[in-house]
Amino acid sequence: MTETVERMLPLYEAKMIHQFDHRWATYEPDGSVRDVTLAEKQDPGFVALPRYWVREKVVMDRLGDRWDREWLLGWRDICRSTDERTMIATINGEGASPEGGTLLSLPEPPHGAPALLALWNSFAFDFVARQKVGGTHLKYFTMRQLPVPAPDQLSQRVPWAEVSWKDWLEVRVLELLVDSDDMNALAVDFGVAARRRVWDMEHRRGVRAELDAATFHLFGIARDDVDYIMDTFPIVKRKDLAASGSYRTKELILEVYDAMQGALDSGQSYLSPFEWEQP
Repeated sequence: MTETVERMLPLYEAKMIHQFDHRWATYEPDGSVRDVTLAEKQDPGFVALPRYWVREKVVMDRLGDRWDREWLLGWRDICRSTDERTMIATINGEGASPEGGTLLSLPEPPHGAPALLALWNSFAFDFVARQKVGGTHLKYFTMRQLPVPAPDQLSQRVPWAEVSWKDWLEVRVLELLVDSDDMNALAVDFGVAARRRVWDMEHRRGVRAELDAATFHLFGIARDDVDYIMDTFPIVKRKDLAASGSYRTKELILEVYDAMQGALDSGQSYLSPFEWEQP
């Protein structure tokens, strides 16, 4: 036995995360796993309980001098091209990630992480990922073959706003991520207010539609092709039909895509139809 008190960090497993959500699932004391409830997501003090814990020193030794932030970007390794979504990534708050089911990315510079996350979780990126995944894993060698705009492209101005692509994507990703106390370090790093909004499904749906529509524009994908790509996600469509009677995700993305195209054609600024503080 040792009398030294060591700090232990939570070990995030792939099943515990989802797109823009580091509190997707939590362990119970008996070892079972369940989805985090809406009420728990709306509680900024709630944290997902892991099954395993890792000594902080071990985590720091593994990261070495490659990473000095109190948050981590990663994606699920286990996936299939027939799943609801193939690419599933998020930023975790301070803690030990990951076991074998979650693969880490240490972007350089670190401030590119939110924009990179926006691209990874987009339907445009996911559509390509589904063509490349042949089994049940999304490893590094596959990720290196998938399309991500170069940093100089992301530094260019968004055609419908006076900000860069990186900044336009970043502010929306942070709107989705900074929802709990354990994301305060992320908020500090990016200079935004901590716990800016209570978790709201409709609000998040609107912000994500903007991210997806913008990403389709960034990749230069025409509207007819956007329509086709969205129909290649049958589980998303089926769940929407069951919940609301229409393919709401696709409808909302096309709606925003058209608004952005209208701004481009007229030389005007795109005005978000969703009520939230933004540049």
